[in-house]
This record gives sequence, structure tokens and C-alpha cells, in this order.
Amino acid sequence: MPRYKLTIEYDGTGLVGWQRQDSGPSVQATLEAAAERLDGNPCVFFAAGRTDAGVHATGQVTHVDLVKDLSAEAVRDGLNFWLTREGSRRQVAVVESELVDDQFHARFSAIERRYLYRISNRRSPPVLERGRVWWVKRPLDAAAMHEAAQCLVGHHDFTTFRASECQAASPMKTLDVLSISRVADEVHLIAESRSFLHHQVRNMVGTLKLVGEGKWRVGDVRKALEARDRRKGGQTAPPDGLYLTGVSY
Repeated sequence: MPRYKLTIEYDGTGLVGWQRQDSGPSVQATLEAAAERLDGNPCVFFAAGRTDAGVHATGQVTHVDLVKDLSAEAVRDGLNFWLTREGSRRQVAVVESELVDDQFHARFSAIERRYLYRISNRRSPPVLERGRVWWVKRPLDAAAMHEAAQCLVGHHDFTTFRASECQAASPMKTLDVLSISRVADEVHLIAESRSFLHHQVRNMVGTLKLVGEGKWRVGDVRKALEARDRRKGGQTAPPDGLYLTGVSY
């Protein structure tokens, strides 16, 4: 059976996340329904990251085995054809398709994942970007946030930034990049690591927002990290502003 590596994008608004669930529509189930129409057989998709409800992606990577021997281009175009017919909204699209060997696994072969978090930082609420950014109307000091973020770069115990329902075997993670910058009236956070804990990025954003507002200083972020206690960190930022932007292999 040929295996295809797919790069996909999706609008997570109204979806229960990547993983197939009984509680509502998911990215995985949407793709599998389209693939079954294309291939004529039940299909299972595996993703590089199981994004939560409301989280978006511009560079999610997944793989699927099909029975039919199709070209990569035919898989991309065929899936997109059927995806437009799965529900009334076009929320999922295949951007790239590549034929790979059966040793490739979207999740286990990945060596780095990249996320972007967008904060709309202006007095007026977002209209066109509603559901795609976190609106924070109080002015944020992006430079101070970036300085504080560097306390989190490296190999640490990230218990303070870990969701209580996280199923990872260990809270130890190596954060390779955590940068924050202002782009017009938005504040962007970019995080890169081999893997992340559940809600890690969103919890780091909620904590660093306190620095941007002037409520915390760099030392407070360091103390929160060292506390290894979720109650010592900031709020969990909403899923609206989070995007999985790329995966390296």
C-alpha cells in the first residue's frame, strides 16, 4: 500500500481538534471521510501533532496509506475535491502531497515542531480575524515579553506550563526557540521544539502576557518555571491564536 505524506492547513474554529471524537467534527474524521471517497476503502490518518479544539494549522503534517496507487498530485487534488463536499464549510485543505516509504511516520519521524501564537493588541476588537487571534486591548511590551521568554529556552521541567490532563511521560522538554515580536498591531510568539506538553505553548503565552502588561518581571517568569507548579503560572491563553506552522523531519 502506498504511503502519502500530506501537508495540510485548517481553520480549527468549531472543530473538536485533530483527533476523531464522538463529541463533534474533527480534522482527522474530515480527512478520513474524504479519503474513503477517493480510495474506496476506510483510511486512517496520523498527524505530527494532535492540536486541540479551536487551534489552527498552516503546516500540519499527516500520513495515510491508500489501497489505490495514485500519484501524489492526484491524492492532493482528489482529497481537496472531496473535502469541499464534506460539510458546508471549507475548513481543511491539502497543500502538499508526497509519496514516501513505509518507514515514514508523521508523528514519530518528526524532529521539530513550530508554532505561532497571534495576539491582536489594539483597542478595537478584531472582526475579520475573529476566532484567529487572542484579543488583548491593554498595550503589551513585546520587547519585555521576549526578554522574559528567554528564561524558558533550553532543557527544563515545564510542569508549570503543563495541563493537568497531559499524558506525556515526563515534564522535561527542550525548548529550542521562543521569540516574541510586534508585527503592526499584533504580538507574535514563535515556539520551536521537538515536542511540546499539552497546553505548553498556550500556558507560556498566558504567563508572558503578564510581563507584557507590566504585572510581572523577568524574575517572576523564572520563579514560576522553577516552582514546577501549574498554579504559579499565568492563565491558559485561548486556542484561537495558536497555529501549528511547520514540522521538520
